[in-house]
Amino acid sequence: MGKDIIALFLHEKPLRTLLSLRESEGKYASVLAKETDCTYTHMLKILKILESNEIIELKKSGRVKYITLTQIGHDIAHELEGLVRHLNRLKSESDKREVKKKRRRKTKKSRGKK
Repeated sequence: MGKDIIALFLHEKPLRTLLSLRESEGKYASVLAKETDCTYTHMLKILKILESNEIIELKKSGRVKYITLTQIGHDIAHELEGLVRHLNRLKSESDKREVKKKRRRKTKKSRGKK
């Protein structure tokens, strides 16, 4: 795993791709593109990098290719999901503190006007 794969997971669309595959596997590239709000071409580039690093597998059924996570892919997706959950919790706490600060400022301003 080189620098490319590390940089890949610091971007939203590859992260969302892995998390989407973790929710339900066997998706088409076009479905993943819609779910992650990116173009089909961009999704193919993401999938190519993930496949070359053995994070996903492309399984053919006739002419159709399904994308599934490898065991490594499952492990990475699990860890990323935990990280996202932790970061969302931090953001929520930060937002709550910001609301409290704004309320205090408004209270101080309204007291000063009287």
